[in-house]
Amino acid sequence: MEEKTYVEDIDRSLYDFRNEDKDAYRIEEGLTSDIVEQISREKHDPEWMREFRLRSLEIYNNTPMVQWGPSIEGLNMDNIVTYVRPNTKMQEKWEDVPDDIKDTFERLGIPQAEQTSLAGVGAQYDSELVYHNVRKEVEEQGVVYTDMESALNGPYADMVKEHFMKLVPPTDHKFAALHGAVWSGGSFVYVPKGVKVEIPLQSYFRLNAKGAGQFEHTLIIVDEGADLHFIEGCSAPKYNVANLHAGCVELFIAKNAKLRYSTIENWSKNMYNLNTKRALVAEGGTIEWVSGSFGSHVSYLYPMSVLNGEGAHSEFTGVTFAGHGQNLDTGCKVVHNAPYTTSLVNTRSISKSGGISTFRSSVVVTNKAKHAKSSVSCQSLMLDNISRSDTIPAIDVRTADADIGHEAKIGRISDDAVFYLMSRGISEEEARAMIVSGFADNVSKELPLEYAVEMNNLIRLEMQGSIG
Repeated sequence: MEEKTYVEDIDRSLYDFRNEDKDAYRIEEGLTSDIVEQISREKHDPEWMREFRLRSLEIYNNTPMVQWGPSIEGLNMDNIVTYVRPNTKMQEKWEDVPDDIKDTFERLGIPQAEQTSLAGVGAQYDSELVYHNVRKEVEEQGVVYTDMESALNGPYADMVKEHFMKLVPPTDHKFAALHGAVWSGGSFVYVPKGVKVEIPLQSYFRLNAKGAGQFEHTLIIVDEGADLHFIEGCSAPKYNVANLHAGCVELFIAKNAKLRYSTIENWSKNMYNLNTKRALVAEGGTIEWVSGSFGSHVSYLYPMSVLNGEGAHSEFTGVTFAGHGQNLDTGCKVVHNAPYTTSLVNTRSISKSGGISTFRSSVVVTNKAKHAKSSVSCQSLMLDNISRSDTIPAIDVRTADADIGHEAKIGRISDDAVFYLMSRGISEEEARAMIVSGFADNVSKELPLEYAVEMNNLIRLEMQGSIG
């Protein structure tokens, strides 16, 4: 039997299973002030948030569509449902989650991961969190990990108001404004001074609804001298209509604090992934981004680090895999805005079956950033002669006292390496998968074991043509 190798004819059952649409509430399609007001009422927003949403909608309507990246002509907001509430309230006990939703997350391995390797888990289904739990010993450290709505209306409301969309204002770009208008769900984390969370926290986002958007907001504040690893996972079943993900991540890293933010994104290939992530790092602080991007039809994704304090440090380690029907425009941005700041960017991009992978980097060194150092390295691997890979670096240095380096390599799998492995009894397909896994090893070794295994499995499934 001939092996399936193209998108329309392949089995993606591991992620493409879907539940019957039994949501309790689904707002009408499109984007109007009435819809935004309706979402605000559903969320029980305070008055300032309702006004914020409406201002954001006005900014969205007056902001032109981006023109410089991959085409997003197939995305029509008139056809997107911006809010879908599942038929459950958020639960703190796994057994209380409705069976159909619970089955979804169990098939994705979320409960098992929580039991073995996570300090806390938030699971979002469509527009709302359906499950949230934190280990008692982490709570006893004073760590706050809750959903954004609870934080917005609870004892941390002032902290949310102080930080919400201050790093990513609605004026940043059109889809930041969209997010400000219709955001729903997401996580709020606060780690007190000096607290080191030994095992990771995780949020998992599952978009089940057809023709819908997911707009979760993640706000993390790591106070002075604290340490946290936060993991984000994403997936969705495939439909024959466009879905949209326009979430927002804002990270505040205080003096001498450290945050590692790891993401495995495996959206389906009808998804437009227009996510915005940004970190503000104070004196002596560190942000580490670890990113694996495998899904979506089109992606615009460039996590940004603003190094605002002396000696602040940023690392970005990423891998992108673009297959048939995918145009993934990814990379990162770093702003050096203080003396002795340092950054390291190390990425791998892989394209096959006509996939397009574009890496963009932006390194800005202001005149305040004396003795700043930055190193950018991106390597691209094309697995056939119909795929494409591009590297677009931008470097803006405003001081003579800086050390900035950039290197890029684009190539194909060595036939000699494949022949060598085949001579040892390994099939050609397995040989190529092994080479690609090795190429992406710098990312997988940075992830917790369970997620490294998942990433390597995704690579192997892509190599076999078994993910759609």
